[in-house]
Amino acid sequence: MTGTAARAEALLGHGVVSTTPVAGGDICTATRLRLTDGRSAVIKTRPHAPTGFFDREAAGLRWLAEADGAHLPEVLAVADDCLILTWVETGRPSAEAAEMLGRALATTHAAGAPTFGADTDGFIGTAPLPNRPLPTWPEFYASRRVMPYLRAARDRGALTTDEADAIEAVMRRIHELAGPAEPPARLHGDLWSGNLVWSTDGAVWLIDPAAHGGHRETDLAMLALFGAPHLQRVLDSYDEAVPLAEGWRERVALHQLHPLLVHATLFGGTYGARAADAARSLLAPR
Repeated sequence: MTGTAARAEALLGHGVVSTTPVAGGDICTATRLRLTDGRSAVIKTRPHAPTGFFDREAAGLRWLAEADGAHLPEVLAVADDCLILTWVETGRPSAEAAEMLGRALATTHAAGAPTFGADTDGFIGTAPLPNRPLPTWPEFYASRRVMPYLRAARDRGALTTDEADAIEAVMRRIHELAGPAEPPARLHGDLWSGNLVWSTDGAVWLIDPAAHGGHRETDLAMLALFGAPHLQRVLDSYDEAVPLAEGWRERVALHQLHPLLVHATLFGGTYGARAADAARSLLAPR
C-alpha cells in the first residue's frame, strides 16, 4: 500500500482499493482513490504545505456549499498535509451546464458574507491572500488585494515604475471607479476556468477556492480573464437571475488587476504590462 493510500485510510476509516494519479495538478499532487465502500474520492497533497493551507481550502468549500447554489465537492477529511474530497467525474462543457452555472453562482453570491474579507488570511494558488476585513469594498480591494501585490510585483522587477504608477492612479480613484456600493458577496475568489469541473452529471463543480466576502463582479471578471467555455451563457444567465449593476462591463478591468498582479508576482512575463494596460483603460476618458 502506498503512503497516500495509508494516509487516506487512516483519515477516512475506509479501505482504499486502488489509487490513480490525476493529471494537471501544478500546486498539489492529486490522486484518485477507489474505496472499499464503492465510492471514489480525491486526495490532494503538497510537500511542506504552509500552515493552514488545506484547512483554509476546506473551510472555503464548506462555506460556499452552505449557500446551496454552485456545486462544491464535499470535504471528506482534512489534515495539515492533505485534503480529501468527493470525486467529480469530468465530462464535456455544454451550454445548458453553463446556464445552470450562471444561476447557481448568482445564488452563491447572494448568500452574502459578514464583511469584506474573512476571519483569517488565506491563499490564492501558492500565494498568500490577506483577508483582514475593511468596511467597504474599495478599501478592501485596494489595501488587501491590489497594493500588496503591486509592491511584490515591483520588488520582483515584474512592473516598471510607469506601470506601477498607472495602477496606483486607479487605486487613488477607486471609490469613483468601483460603481454602486453593494453588500459583501460570498465569493469563490479564484474562479478561473481551471477551477471549473464540467461533470458527466450535467453540472459544473467549483474547486480550489480562495473564499471570502467581496464584490460579486470579481468572480465574473476572473472567469473572463483566461476564458471559460460558454462564458457568455454563464454571464447572461447570471444577469437574468440577479441583475448586475449598470456599467459592470466597464469595471471588468478593475476586478482583473488583482489576479494579473498575482501572476506578475509569481510568474513575471507580460502579466505586469497587462495589469498596467488594464489600469490605463480605466483611466482613459469615456
